[in-house]
Amino acid sequence: MEKTAKAKKAPVYLTKISRETFDKLKEQILQALVVEKRYRDSSFTASQLAELLHTNTRYVSIVLSVRYHANFSQFVNRLRIEEAMALLQDQRYADLRIEEISDMVGFANRQSFYRAFCQIVGKTPRQYQDEL
Repeated sequence: MEKTAKAKKAPVYLTKISRETFDKLKEQILQALVVEKRYRDSSFTASQLAELLHTNTRYVSIVLSVRYHANFSQFVNRLRIEEAMALLQDQRYADLRIEEISDMVGFANRQSFYRAFCQIVGKTPRQYQDEL
């Protein structure tokens, strides 16, 4: 019987934020990061996002964790890699070096870009580009 009671209990972090606040923040996060592409700024932080949205980093973290199963860095890196993949496929950017694409999508350095790309895509940016 005790097991059933635990299963119905909401996770502790969800009791810290109302459903309305959660939904509102989810939309605001998408607006700031996906629509406005603030992830392109390599120095953009979770604290800056929270300040922009007039909330705190804990709430931002809860929304990203629950909705996207990621922390701030993971979520931002996914967006960056998705854009990098699109740029690597686009013939208009064929003359750019991979490091230039890395800079365009917001990575601070080549190593971070390669590490994130390999984690998300399963191959290096060069391998990805060569296979296209």
